[in-house]
Amino acid sequence: MGLDAVIAEIKEKARVEANAIVEEAEAKKTEILAAAQTQAQLIKTATEENAQKSASHIHTQEEAAGHLAVKREVLNAQKALMDEVQKKTLKQIYDLPESFHKQAITSLLKRARLEIPSGTVTCAARDVEALKSVLSDSELKSFTIGEPIEIDGGIIVESTDGMLQVDYSYRTFLNQVWESGLKDASDALFH
Repeated sequence: MGLDAVIAEIKEKARVEANAIVEEAEAKKTEILAAAQTQAQLIKTATEENAQKSASHIHTQEEAAGHLAVKREVLNAQKALMDEVQKKTLKQIYDLPESFHKQAITSLLKRARLEIPSGTVTCAARDVEALKSVLSDSELKSFTIGEPIEIDGGIIVESTDGMLQVDYSYRTFLNQVWESGLKDASDALFH
């Protein structure tokens, strides 16, 4: 065989081997691309699921926060309304005739006497005359009149030694009633 034939045979073998290498590389490339595409699809699906879960979680949190904000606003409005009702109640009591206040002072002072037999009685400036009239009663002469104070009505009694004080102001009584009946008042106003 001549040199040209050997060269042609070597070239042919090299071409066949090159084609086999290229085909093998193409097959490997296709396999790698398919695996990468499958992996990319898995990552995409997982990312979409995570994004959907995150969006759902955020939506749930935002919805809960919205409900909480609305509930807070409703409670604030209810409290403001109840405070207004309490304020108007005190005003209506304040505006009752002097005879009511005199009778209330008498009753409250007799009740206070059970805890403090003698001492100083203070009241609103408006009720000083009524208090003087009540203290002129012989069974209540153990009390003296103190300086008028800023209260809506009622009395505050302090023992002679200053160790004990009872607050029988209208606001204190209303607060006690209010606290004990707050749920009932809320139910009546808002349901």
